[in-house]
Parts: sequence; C-alpha cells; structure tokens
Amino acid sequence: MGPDLMDQMRKQASRFGAQLVTDDITEMKLDSDVKVLTDGSGNTIKARAVILAMGSAYKEIGLKNEKRLSGRGVSWCATCDGFFFKEQVIAVVGGGDSAMEEANFLTKFAKKVVLIHRRDQLRASKIMAERAKANPKIEFLFNTEVIDVLGEDKVTGLKLRNVLTGEESSPDFTGLFVAIGHLPRSELVVGQVKTNPEGYVLVDSGSTRTNLPGVFASGDLVDFTYRQAITAAGSGCQAALDAERFLAGH
Repeated sequence: MGPDLMDQMRKQASRFGAQLVTDDITEMKLDSDVKVLTDGSGNTIKARAVILAMGSAYKEIGLKNEKRLSGRGVSWCATCDGFFFKEQVIAVVGGGDSAMEEANFLTKFAKKVVLIHRRDQLRASKIMAERAKANPKIEFLFNTEVIDVLGEDKVTGLKLRNVLTGEESSPDFTGLFVAIGHLPRSELVVGQVKTNPEGYVLVDSGSTRTNLPGVFASGDLVDFTYRQAITAAGSGCQAALDAERFLAGH
C-alpha cells in the first residue's frame, strides 16, 4: 500500500544519512549560490541545491459542504475513488478534457454519470468531447452550476441552479467528482523561477533544471499532463540525479 511504501522510503533515506524535517517552508530565497529556506518555526536551512516538489492541488468549487463531505462522496480523483461508486448515479463538474476523461473512466463503475457544465458548450477538445457524448452512460447538463452538496454523513444529492433561468433543483446523487483543473503549489517561488501563465514551474527540456542554477523542480509542480504518483516519483528521481551532478561540478 502507498503509506507502507512511503514509510519504507523514509527509512531508507534516513539509513543513508538524509535528515528529515517535518515542517512547512514559509519562505525561499533562491537567487544566490547558497539558497536560504525558512520553516514555520523560524529556522533557516541553507543549501547549494534545492529540489522543488510542492506538487499541485485540485481546484475546489468553493461550496459550503464541499470540504466537509470530501472523502464521503466528494472526490477530485476518478482513478482513485471510482471503484467505490459501482452501479451508482454520480456527477462530474467541469467542461474540459479532464472532465471528459473522468466521466468516461467513471462509466466503468457507475450506473450513470451526469456531466454538469455551467456553459452551453464544452471547453474540451473535439475528440474528447465526442468520445464522452458517444458514451451511453454519460448524460450532459449544460448551463447549470452546482451551488451546494447535500447530505449529512455522505453525499445524497446536489443543489443545482440553471444559470439562464435561475431555477434551482436538488437531484439525487451519491457522488460528486470535481474536474475543474489544478493549481500548482508554486506561490513561494513565483517571481524567482520561471513559470507558465498557470503557475507551473518551467524546466529545461529533458531535465529538471529551472532557470536558476542549483534549483530543480519535479512532479506535479511541473507536470500538468499526467499527474500520476508513478510519474511524479520518476521525476523526483531525475531531479535528485540532476542535483547530484550539479553539486559534483560545483
């Protein structure tokens, strides 16, 4: 299981001399030869090489009960949680490629998937949209927004509003999958390392090097395409090798 693997990795890292600090980094100064990181306790850590691996976060809709029912019917990951919704009626919110992909994947388990989009047209690519529309288990609900999640201990329905008429409804659902994009956790380094307009850290082609010498980036902080644990782990390994080579040459 994932937690067991992570524990084994921590033990192996410690065995080979790595110092593990469990705290939040609140500030980074990366533009000099010696990088300075400050943690939540006010301690500073100095290093000649830094690997940025802060990952990304799923965008939330911002509903009153969204966080409260997270893990109890509200999810941001179809591949993680789809299995738990066998023969159920569930909803997917979003209109892009990721929403189409999530909806199609969920039809492997769900009885019906209702894709809710606040506009009258999808933002998804033509091929992804056509694939979803051709799936008989996917139903589309356009010009509609989710204004709340219903349920006490688990999701039992959604409160919806038609954006054209203002009419509200509360259909039954046992699950809500939010697929409206991701936010890279790059706030601490924006303005220091180069990022794209969405905030993903840019690295040199074929490596994990950023525009700053001695600063490397890996995982979902740079990857907005695959976003899987195994690809992030591989990217982290690449960053470690790049950092090792940098230190050997400096």
